[in-house]
Amino acid sequence: MALKIRLARGGAKKRPVYRIVVADEKAPRDGRFIEKLGTFNPLLPKDHKDRVVLNVERATHWVGVGAQPTDRVARFLDVLGVSKRDARSNPTQGKPKAKAQERLEAARKAAEAAAEAKAAAEAAPAEEAAAEA
Repeated sequence: MALKIRLARGGAKKRPVYRIVVADEKAPRDGRFIEKLGTFNPLLPKDHKDRVVLNVERATHWVGVGAQPTDRVARFLDVLGVSKRDARSNPTQGKPKAKAQERLEAARKAAEAAAEAKAAAEAAPAEEAAAEA
C-alpha cells in the first residue's frame, strides 16, 4: 500500500479549506484517509499563524515510514524543517512559444522602421531650412 501525504479539500464553493492527510494513493481525494495531520487555509495571509497548522511529530513519523508528500505538502514540510525539498527550475517555461516570438519579432521590426521614418522626417525639415539659408 503506497501512502501519500496530501491535501483533501473541504469548505464551501470558492472558499476552500484543506485537511493535510495521510491516505492510500488510490483513495479518492476527499475520501477515506488514515490520519489527519493538520489544516491549510489558503485564504489567510501568508504570514498568518493559522494558515498552515501541522502536527510535525506525526508528519515526521509518516515520512519515516515511507509516505510520499505531494509537491504542495512537501513545501510545507520544508518550511517546518521536517524534510528537504529541492527547488525546481524550468527556465524555458516562462519563455513565449514560437508564434508569440514571431509576433514579437515583427512588432520589434515595425517599431524600428517607425523610429527610422520619424528620424528621417525630423532630419528632412532641418535640411530644407539649412538649404534656404
